[in-house]
Amino acid sequence: MGGRDGLKYAADKIVLAPGMRFDLLPGQTDPARMPHAWSAGVQTEQLAKQLAAMRAGGTVLLTIPKTPYRCPPGPYERACLVADWLKAKKPRSKLIVLDANPDIVVEKDNFSQAFFGLHANVIEYHRNVEISSVDEQQMMLYTNGGAVHGDVINLIPPQRAGKLIEQTGLATATNGRFAPVDVLSYASLSAPKIHVIGDSSATTQPKAGHIANQEAKVCADALVRYFGGLAPDPAPVTNSACFSTITRTQASWLNVVFQYDPVTKTMQAVPASASASLGWSGDNFDDMNEWFKALMADSFA
Repeated sequence: MGGRDGLKYAADKIVLAPGMRFDLLPGQTDPARMPHAWSAGVQTEQLAKQLAAMRAGGTVLLTIPKTPYRCPPGPYERACLVADWLKAKKPRSKLIVLDANPDIVVEKDNFSQAFFGLHANVIEYHRNVEISSVDEQQMMLYTNGGAVHGDVINLIPPQRAGKLIEQTGLATATNGRFAPVDVLSYASLSAPKIHVIGDSSATTQPKAGHIANQEAKVCADALVRYFGGLAPDPAPVTNSACFSTITRTQASWLNVVFQYDPVTKTMQAVPASASASLGWSGDNFDDMNEWFKALMADSFA
């Protein structure tokens, strides 16, 4: 293993968590022109500036890539937040959501009620829309349903494992986009001494921060057992908890438990464990902030 200092390091085990990277679409040359804002910092600031500068009565386009992508509910809750903000700050504006998936991929009841009820006067939702190319100068998206213009375009592109995963030959799943792993330990199926956790791994679990935290714990437990001469836990359990902002002051929530299935050798959702809020509330919004603080403290302690 090589370091930034040019030196090489030997290890019995290596754990990689290089996250996600984004595929540019044909015609994209300036990421700031149609920001994905799927990584906090410059991109999110750029999107906020573009929205603030947009005329009242303007059109915002938000694209959702095919799964898998980071944070399944993320694009839908962003749509809700943008719609809520447009109502207050940019009257008569429209938000067109172009979803490459056949339907809302998570928390369908709550997001459907938000899209077609609460925010129906702002959001226009389209399924099965794939982006073939873009025109940054004309602010146009070319899709399988025709060309669409936007004053602001939040283009969330297809995603794949971090570059290190591809460079090391570990990205052999999902058409070479992610690293297949043994979910008992998150050891790469291509190179068992290397473990891959988080967004870069190919599992049946969602690519979400809470799940990445859970995967890290399963991996760490497996490594402790390995160095003690023991096999990994044969029946790991993970939990995916998530809050979704429906307005700037209200949120919904979703929770599901995953259990290892020795037949398929995958983590499978436990049907009885799946639960979601009935609608959204300010109390859920407060709980979301506490949940986030706890998750960050646990992940980066």
